[in-house]
Amino acid sequence: MTKPILLVDDEPAMLERLRRILATLGHADDKLRLAATLAEGKVLGRESDQLTMALVDLGLPDGRGIELVAWLRARNDALPILVISAWSTEEMILGALAAGASGYVLKERDDLEIAMSLRSVLAGGAPIDPFIARRILALVHHPEVARSASTQSAKLQEALTRREMQILQCVADGMSNREIADDLSITRATVETHVQKVYRKLSVNSRTQALFAARQHGLLQ
Repeated sequence: MTKPILLVDDEPAMLERLRRILATLGHADDKLRLAATLAEGKVLGRESDQLTMALVDLGLPDGRGIELVAWLRARNDALPILVISAWSTEEMILGALAAGASGYVLKERDDLEIAMSLRSVLAGGAPIDPFIARRILALVHHPEVARSASTQSAKLQEALTRREMQILQCVADGMSNREIADDLSITRATVETHVQKVYRKLSVNSRTQALFAARQHGLLQ
């Protein structure tokens, strides 16, 4: 049985466009799960292992799609997640990819180009819009940007203790604080203390943000 596809976009016209494109690829309407907000996306994506793929816009009325990408990736490391967005800023591009997006394509592309990206991501590929690819290459080749990012990541790796890294990996594996405590043979209160220290060092205040920041700085694979 074919698993459903999650579509998250607050533009009804875009959802309809994606529905038509997916129909040409053999995906029936009854297998589509449509969400217009970050909250709805989390509700429909709760059982991420039951999804074929997720298509996510970054500009949502109640938050950023990057958060949803990280949230889905934390629950299913193998889920194909394609960002389809009008955003093309460096922050959004790098943020989405660091959060775990499998690919990134701009909404301005025609239906055929988007269909090709969908086929690619379903086949295990990582389709990147040509414009996005050029932006990424420009950033990578900029020596000051590369040095700054490398220095910050190295400082974070030094700042986190071995135990904090263990707990961060457990969080990435989707474990609750109680499960982490049982796995590491420590108390739940100790786990919570370590988690709060990780939050402070990464300058975040939630699990989703912590995983996003950790991946962005190469602390998690």
